[in-house]
Amino acid sequence: EVQLVESGGGLVQAGGSLRLSCLASGFTFDDYAIAWFRQAPGKEREGVSCIRSSDGRSYYVDSVKGRFTISSDNAKNTVYLQMNSLKPEDTAVYYCAATPRYYYSDYGSPQIVDYWGKGTLVSVLS
Repeated sequence: EVQLVESGGGLVQAGGSLRLSCLASGFTFDDYAIAWFRQAPGKEREGVSCIRSSDGRSYYVDSVKGRFTISSDNAKNTVYLQMNSLKPEDTAVYYCAATPRYYYSDYGSPQIVDYWGKGTLVSVLS
């Protein structure tokens, strides 16, 4: 059974930090890129970051560059999203997603997603 399980969300003051984790199982980790998406209340889902575990290439949306860092621990089938200098506008449900690695792009979040997690809520207080 394919599973993507997010953890690490919570409530934090503006300027604080959180680290999200996405534990993958049920598929060959190296064959996929793992992305983080987020959806704020009343807004469309937005791609935040993506990493191709086979070579470590990564992408970030402009609004998080310099604040968020994505990383992959291939031995643990886990992708992390370190979020620093959080802002109230980062408040959203964060989802991890798996896309075949050949759909990874340096220029945008993947348009094709095979698997989704259930999400973890990040709330940033002003």
